[in-house]
Amino acid sequence: MSASGGTKAIVAALSANLAIAVSKFVAFLFSGSSSMLAESVHSLADSGNQALLLVGGKKAQREATPQHPFGYGRERYIYAFLVSIVLFSVGGMFALYEGYEKIKHPHELEHWYWPVGVLVFAIIAEGFSFRTAIKESNTLRGRQSWKEFVRRAKAPELPVVLLEDLGALVGLVLALGGVGLALLTGNGVWDGIGTLCIGVLLILIALVLAAETKSLLLGESAGLEDVRKIEAATVDGDTVTRIIHMRTLHLGPEELLVAAKIAVRRDETATGIAVAIDAAEARIREAVPIARVIYLEPDIYSDAEAAKGADREATPGGPATGHH
Repeated sequence: MSASGGTKAIVAALSANLAIAVSKFVAFLFSGSSSMLAESVHSLADSGNQALLLVGGKKAQREATPQHPFGYGRERYIYAFLVSIVLFSVGGMFALYEGYEKIKHPHELEHWYWPVGVLVFAIIAEGFSFRTAIKESNTLRGRQSWKEFVRRAKAPELPVVLLEDLGALVGLVLALGGVGLALLTGNGVWDGIGTLCIGVLLILIALVLAAETKSLLLGESAGLEDVRKIEAATVDGDTVTRIIHMRTLHLGPEELLVAAKIAVRRDETATGIAVAIDAAEARIREAVPIARVIYLEPDIYSDAEAAKGADREATPGGPATGHH
């Protein structure tokens, strides 16, 4: 996995979650708090999720084969999607079940100092993990807002870790609130309500992750900035006069496919066109290094043909816009 895959952030989150999961489960055993049990399962699910992201990153590095000629870059998207399923089923649904049971059969908390102490420790550890994820993300985020970064990031690991850590911190505050109210009132129902809130939070985060990774799995185009760079690099103003239409597709976070129909001069020779295409490919790769697979089809530009729009069969997804 490349540095942009956020390996450092994943390892930091994995280390924090394993330590927190053990401490939360110990606190549950001593106190009987359902919030602590839900939180321990949450941390265990998060640990499994980070392991899945690391496995996905490793599998994505495999070389292309005849059966998979474009490589295995999308393995990272598949494993990120699995993370959302685990978070929804193991984390969210379990917390909802535990919260319901606790509200239905409440009991007082024992040894209250265990859950409170562990929750404070967990908040500190998750804060460290969240800080690492923010620091790693800032190197890629640029001027994008956090919402835009999560929605547009092509590498799924950092948005997944960011949302997991944010959810974990909010969940810990909810658990602390539930335990605190249960202690103050002597009513264990508050512990169950805190657990239900954790379950709802985890399910909402899982749905956001599922929506974003589904979009990546379906295949996303290059970002607007990269598209502009590719367009500028393709046209040399001499042999290649314009782009008739173009399609881009992420084969993986750091692998981009570029396919374009380009207009060449009517009197250009086949040799001249071949040289111009090779030069255009070199310029594209220099401008956008992740453009690994490039297909350029030469054609003669026609105002009459351009007015008809792009051929739907030749360019799946409908007519291109802004490239005539």
